[in-house]
Amino acid sequence: MAWEEEDTTIYKVVMNHEEQYSIWLADREDAPGWKDVGKSGTKAECLAYIKEVWTDMRPLSVRKRLDAAAATPVQRPEVPRRFD
Repeated sequence: MAWEEEDTTIYKVVMNHEEQYSIWLADREDAPGWKDVGKSGTKAECLAYIKEVWTDMRPLSVRKRLDAAAATPVQRPEVPRRFD
């Protein structure tokens, strides 16, 4: 395709089990491990959608692990006291 031609390719937005986004050609079957999220359009439209919805780039497993760690109270070791 020459640079002066307009890209009329239609893409779709896909997401994997880690809630990471990508774009895929709309007329292609989803790649293994990816599912269609229901948004399709030009490349620019799909990328704009991803920019809007993918606000936390960390994979889902990392977010869950960090959330669990934050919810667990910190156990501080007891410091012996001196009573003189």
